[in-house]
Amino acid sequence: MTLAIIRTRASLGLEAPEVLVEVHLANGLPGITLVGLPETAVKESRERVRSALVNAGFEFPLRRITLNLAPADLPKDGGRFDLPIALGLLVASGQIPPEALAEVECVGELALDGGLRPASGVLPLAMATRRAGRHLIVPRANADEAALAGELEVLPAEHLLEVVAHLLGQAPIVAHRLQAPPRRDTAEPDLREVRGQHQARRALEVAAAGGHNLLFAGPPGTGKTMLASRLPGILPPLGEDEALDVAAVRSVSGLPLAEQWGRRPFRAPHHTASAVALVGGGSRPKPGEISLAHHGVLFLDELPEFSRHVLEVMREPMESGQIHIARASHERRYPARFQLVAAMNPCPCGHLGDPRQACHCTAAQIQRYQARLSGPLLDRIDLQVEVPALPAEQLTSRESGEDSATVRQRVLAARERQWARGALNAHLAGPDLEAACALGAEDRAWLAEVLERLQLSARAFHRVLRVALTLADLAGAPRPAREHLIEAIGYRQLDRLLKGG
Repeated sequence: MTLAIIRTRASLGLEAPEVLVEVHLANGLPGITLVGLPETAVKESRERVRSALVNAGFEFPLRRITLNLAPADLPKDGGRFDLPIALGLLVASGQIPPEALAEVECVGELALDGGLRPASGVLPLAMATRRAGRHLIVPRANADEAALAGELEVLPAEHLLEVVAHLLGQAPIVAHRLQAPPRRDTAEPDLREVRGQHQARRALEVAAAGGHNLLFAGPPGTGKTMLASRLPGILPPLGEDEALDVAAVRSVSGLPLAEQWGRRPFRAPHHTASAVALVGGGSRPKPGEISLAHHGVLFLDELPEFSRHVLEVMREPMESGQIHIARASHERRYPARFQLVAAMNPCPCGHLGDPRQACHCTAAQIQRYQARLSGPLLDRIDLQVEVPALPAEQLTSRESGEDSATVRQRVLAARERQWARGALNAHLAGPDLEAACALGAEDRAWLAEVLERLQLSARAFHRVLRVALTLADLAGAPRPAREHLIEAIGYRQLDRLLKGG
């Protein structure tokens, strides 16, 4: 047989489209032609494969070799195609029967001695192979990651010789199985360690219950960062599908999976981060911080210190839950259903409205500082809460508040009511939101008057309804009452909070 077709997969964001490695041997001067839109690392596979086959003791066909990676319009990069190309050459030259690879996909980079080196982004590839109903041959270093895909026969190998022996039936490879998913026993920071700050704690619980974005504003050292770090501890644990989504993003980013498996992400980029670092991109697009925070928390400390351009690029992903990165030659889509928690000082020196220390900023400095946050961005933050300086007696008190486990139970109960409606309140569609709130005529008239007086936008109006619905869910009420609307509106008055009113 002079033609062989081997199945493998490319990496396209979190997608793993099928690639057919077609190998044809023809008469003519010995040489290798590689087509199918390969990038530099793929073109170099010709020399790696030649050396690996020779050093492993196989016959390298001295014929005119054409390698086609189909479909031709799909970009291919990395060394993941080395193993499929090597096996294609062995099948085309008659050293392996073609039927041995009928229900098999494979991936892996070859060392010059035939050893198998791990590839990146194997988890999305394994999930796609599972859906296709085939087996998967991977380097042994990728075996645990591939096995996370679930009901998939993962065949790990350390050398090309092991793969060939398995395909020839001489030494079958035992399918790899995880005894249990990798988990870390490190406990999340507990909410009981937070002294005082009852309003901020309440807002944190509301944010966790409804999936709302949250902004803490207050002087330095009042516990804003401490509060934000406690949010993952009161969120529900990740479901199996959510854990796989989070792991898939880490996989294509080249990050280890074991240390964060099953935990909600908590990402805290520095305020010098670029737009590409935050939302993803680059010449070879990679997920950014908003995708690494998928199903978790993105914490932006010193929010006004971020470049305004950097903050503005988050607006669309905050609404859609995904980021679309388009380049001239390719495009990627990454998930970005994150919960934003931000912290800021009320002025450049941080002491506007602080009873402990006077503010020395001019009115113009304060205005420029606060103007770094655009109105459309603030509209997308449901809860805007003041975190004031604590009096000395509260700081030295031994009295502790509720622990994270207790708060989490209320959050879980509220979320169960929301899942019965089909989505978290923060993501509930407009008609469903109106139906769930079902405000009476009197409450509607009162709310319209308040919104007009506060000059809130239409988006802010719906945000108020979402927060009020979450407050009702926490209270076990069938629909928001007047007190829930009042509390929800109180979370929208950022000007009052920043000016110390």
